[in-house]
Amino acid sequence: MELTGADIVVRCLAEEGVDHVFGYPGGAVLYIYDSIYKQDNFTHVLVRHEQAAIHAADAYSRSSQKVGVALVTSGPGVTNAVTGIATAYMDSIPMVILSGQVPTAAIGEDAFQECDTVGITRPCVKHNFLVRDVKDLAETMRRAFYIARTGRPGPVLVDIPKDITMATCKFTPRRGEIKMRSYAPVTKGHQGQIKKAVQMLLGAERPMIYVGGGVIASGAHEELGRLVDLVGAPVTTTLMALGAFPATDPRFVGMPGMHGTYEANLAMQNCDVLLAVGARFDDRVVGNPRHFSQNPRKIIHIDIDPSTISKRVRVDVPIVGNVKDVLDDMLPLYEQAASESPRDAKALAKWWEQVETWRGRRCLAYEQSDTIIKPQFVIEKLWEVTGGDAIVTSDVGQHQMWAAQYYKFNAPRRWLNSGGLGTMGVGLPYAMGAQMANPDAQIAVVTGEGSIQMNIQELSTCKQYRLTPKVLCLNNRYLGMVRQWQQIEYGSRYSESYVDALPDFVKLVESYGHVGMRIENPADVEPALREAFGKYKDRLVFLDFITDQTENVWPMVKAGRGLTEMLLGSEDL
Repeated sequence: MELTGADIVVRCLAEEGVDHVFGYPGGAVLYIYDSIYKQDNFTHVLVRHEQAAIHAADAYSRSSQKVGVALVTSGPGVTNAVTGIATAYMDSIPMVILSGQVPTAAIGEDAFQECDTVGITRPCVKHNFLVRDVKDLAETMRRAFYIARTGRPGPVLVDIPKDITMATCKFTPRRGEIKMRSYAPVTKGHQGQIKKAVQMLLGAERPMIYVGGGVIASGAHEELGRLVDLVGAPVTTTLMALGAFPATDPRFVGMPGMHGTYEANLAMQNCDVLLAVGARFDDRVVGNPRHFSQNPRKIIHIDIDPSTISKRVRVDVPIVGNVKDVLDDMLPLYEQAASESPRDAKALAKWWEQVETWRGRRCLAYEQSDTIIKPQFVIEKLWEVTGGDAIVTSDVGQHQMWAAQYYKFNAPRRWLNSGGLGTMGVGLPYAMGAQMANPDAQIAVVTGEGSIQMNIQELSTCKQYRLTPKVLCLNNRYLGMVRQWQQIEYGSRYSESYVDALPDFVKLVESYGHVGMRIENPADVEPALREAFGKYKDRLVFLDFITDQTENVWPMVKAGRGLTEMLLGSEDL
């Protein structure tokens, strides 16, 4: 069967079970768009900016366990996409990005809308391809999906010159599994190392389980829950892992790190055995590595990516493998070993007494007001109104941390945010991708007046595709996290962090055909949320909450400090 390169692209997407592609057309990809027009296997979603296409495909993947797909044109199309690609790369999100390229003969000639896509994206993709022969196109597409979803997931880019989409060749449907000699990620953990880890956990008097995004990526939250039942240790989950363990479970002690809870940070620092599961000990979690390592403890580290192990913190028992597979092997070994040699229950009880003492500090308590809206209060009411069952996307800043701290995520893939790169503007396109993947879910966007304006044009996309997220703008008229750092570290010199010319968000949202509300009184917060999720459940609603300008995110560990050197409030300044 002879097909054009463009038809091969469309056939390969159908082969992979793709049902949504997010993109924006341009000259180099018009043959592909023509083939899309003639098919009905998947839906193309026309965004208003290429960055939003990548973010939406990213969120589609995060919320569905599928590979997200985006399609952009050459030159500015792909350079606009780079921020979204880097965002997905930092958070290990499986995606395939298809980019147009100038015709093969024009590559290197500074042709119209040409750029070195492979070179530009090399630092922020798991792998990329430049297709130079239409006969290689189908196999390249299949390899791209295989690489994206296996091992440590990540974005893979396929750069396709325009003449390749015009050319024809014989197309053979895929048969069997993809195999690559040069790429064979390890999935099963070393049995000897797993046995060492089990013995170490059984001998622990002060065990701690530190959970990262790898648990969600591998679908291992049920195995994690069973392990916690066996070990009985306190559990802390990173920003990327919220929902991997239920936040309402008493064994959950909150997030660790820069804006983690007092009890999580003290437990991380004072445990005698730390089990790290699918986490990477990044700077926002452990703070100063030298300070973190000063207390003697044994560390077990499970991760699919060997390069993350002992990268920042030296570990004692490294286990390379897929988290789900490793925990599947670890659980029966632990059960058997525990039946033969029960652990010291008194020591564990004493450890929990200490943890509860730390929890008694109530580090997330805040002073409520009857006259001004506290941002934490909005998130608490959001949790109540949605029954804790919404998919919550966030932008980046203070509002992101408050959402992470005060919305109790009890299931995985309900919390979508930019963790590693910290990209402002992701919230609304994330909501688009999440709703495409989960059409019946409640979707809430937690954002700020700064972040929302970075991709606010996607309100148009939401109107076209009848997407109905509820946008909660915690509007304090500042770039809040910048202002907080300027207050704490720069003598309250608020350089360019006050937003002096804001639009009337209600009128702006209404001009896009959506519902806008402005809320200024704390007593109106809950009624507005109930109206948005009730009366207007089938409409996009933008709720502009005018919040306390002076509120900061606490606790806080300043850059370069250790986990025990927390600021718990303004009284510590």
